[in-house]
Amino acid sequence: MASIDGELFGERAPESGSEYEEVEEEEVPALFNITVLLHNNPVNLPFHTEDATIQDLSDTVAEDLRIPPTNQKFLITPKVGLLKPPFKDPTLQLRSLQEKKIVLMGATTAEVEELESDIAERKMRMERRRTALRQGRKVKAEKHRDWKKVQDEARYTFHQIRPLPYLPNPEKSERFLERLRDDAGIKASMRKHGFSVGLLTEMNPAEHTTHESKTLGLNRNRGEVIELRLRTDAYDGYRDYKVIRHTLCHELAHNVWGDHDRNFWNLCKEIEKEVEQNDWRRGGKSVGGEEFYNPGDEGVDDEEADDGGWTGGEFVLGGGESSRAEASDGGRPLTRREIMAGAAEERMRRQREAKNKEKEAKDAAAK
Repeated sequence: MASIDGELFGERAPESGSEYEEVEEEEVPALFNITVLLHNNPVNLPFHTEDATIQDLSDTVAEDLRIPPTNQKFLITPKVGLLKPPFKDPTLQLRSLQEKKIVLMGATTAEVEELESDIAERKMRMERRRTALRQGRKVKAEKHRDWKKVQDEARYTFHQIRPLPYLPNPEKSERFLERLRDDAGIKASMRKHGFSVGLLTEMNPAEHTTHESKTLGLNRNRGEVIELRLRTDAYDGYRDYKVIRHTLCHELAHNVWGDHDRNFWNLCKEIEKEVEQNDWRRGGKSVGGEEFYNPGDEGVDDEEADDGGWTGGEFVLGGGESSRAEASDGGRPLTRREIMAGAAEERMRRQREAKNKEKEAKDAAAK
């Protein structure tokens, strides 16, 4: 016959204070910490080995922050750039990144599940509505907003707007650039083609005019920066809005094609057509109640818009000596990496705002 406490088998139950009691492990202090910015909030991640690598950082983020590797992106500045698993160099030492800014972009598993739950809930709501309609019951119409469109507009847009601060009335140029960004036709075409531009800025006419030609727009690194000639050559006004928008269509086509070949022109004409079709306001030519018109701009040929998409080098706002001397950031020009980092942070902010608005609308509808 077996005994419950096992004494018939020569066993003894452990006594309090005996050697069988578990001893709590002491927490090992971290050798160093890495700080990452997640949704603009700093998060300190401890590491216990000197040779910890970027792969260890990814594993820690997955374990501690519940962001799976497939959703992780690390924007590291200055110099390193955008890294995401699987890493090209998984042995990159974290010690070398301690003094750098690391922005973590990615959705947690819970956020992905929440999004999937929202989609499932929306499908159920639509099915209930269809069922009610089939049964002949009156259905109370609810105000609907296309949240996918809201999310797409936050993702596919010009993430930074910046006039040239050393030219007259930069605030007027900023309104002009904002009008281009918010143009219904431009927004629709950017959503369709998935265009995302880091910085939209103006061009100094004096720096892009010769006795033979003038440049109307430039696209840097397929959408990293787009420059547009907003002002008249005499700096006494602004050019016609529709001509500038036409140039912007041209520059957006350079996000895909660099050379002015048949592929480029087919896409350019497609974008122009989409912008016209979706311009439900059908335009005026004013910004802030003022007229912007230059008679000499009518009939500008497409071939004069630019010399094709171009790449390489560091981008300096305005491109000239005057801009380097009088840039808005305390006299220091914006580098390419600063533009990329700023655009990434602005994109994350817009996406968070869109999600918060959707949640507020759902909460209001539930009351």
